[in-house]
Amino acid sequence: LSGAKGVEVVISGKLRAARAKAMKFQDGFLIHSGQPVNDFIDIATRHVLLRQGVLGVKVKIMRDPASSRVGPKSLPDYVKVIEPKEDDVVPEPTVKSYIAQPVEVAPAETQAA
Repeated sequence: LSGAKGVEVVISGKLRAARAKAMKFQDGFLIHSGQPVNDFIDIATRHVLLRQGVLGVKVKIMRDPASSRVGPKSLPDYVKVIEPKEDDVVPEPTVKSYIAQPVEVAPAETQAA
């Protein structure tokens, strides 16, 4: 296995008729913009001299992010979701009433002397 994520091949020139045209073949996943293009995409261009004229062949191959030029790296749009930690069990809330309760006063004993 090559480890490629995607490929694009463009062949341009006089293919079958007198007028030139371009044919594009794509397969897999390929990014087209930003700094990751410089990190993950290999591009090659070759010219083929034929009797009818010149054919151009461009090949773009997107490598696996684990084997990029700058070392193992993920694409910028990759998001890793971390599972939340288990919380401690919180007891049920209790309600305390702080309204002043009437205080019963015991009748005072009379002193007989």
